[in-house]
Amino acid sequence: MATRTQAREAVVSLLYAYDSGNEEIVSLAPEILEEKKIKNKQQEFALSLFNGVLEKLSGVDERISQHLKEWDIQRIGGIERAILRLGVYEICFTSTDAPIVINEAIELAKLYGSDNAPRFINGVLDAIVKEQK
Repeated sequence: MATRTQAREAVVSLLYAYDSGNEEIVSLAPEILEEKKIKNKQQEFALSLFNGVLEKLSGVDERISQHLKEWDIQRIGGIERAILRLGVYEICFTSTDAPIVINEAIELAKLYGSDNAPRFINGVLDAIVKEQK
């Protein structure tokens, strides 16, 4: 059975594909998750995250943009943008504890992002958590 970490990893790949112009990915998401062996409760979890990010995308992007000093959100790498979007959504719109969300995002950034991605993502998500309090 897939873990929540694996579910988040799949969500990042779905968000990346969507952001790259593949809007068809929304209808294909359940099949893609099945192929990645993400089933049952973990699939429900992944789909709730993916659909939630897309539903709140403009608000999520706005929150990210507020913490990008002199940067435009489109200048961030696609994978980093997907990881940040997932992290911000989870922090702001789910009951998952912020330290768990940040840790998962950093681990995803270490796996898939650029060399500076983990520190960058940690900084942005940490600032958003502080802003929430």
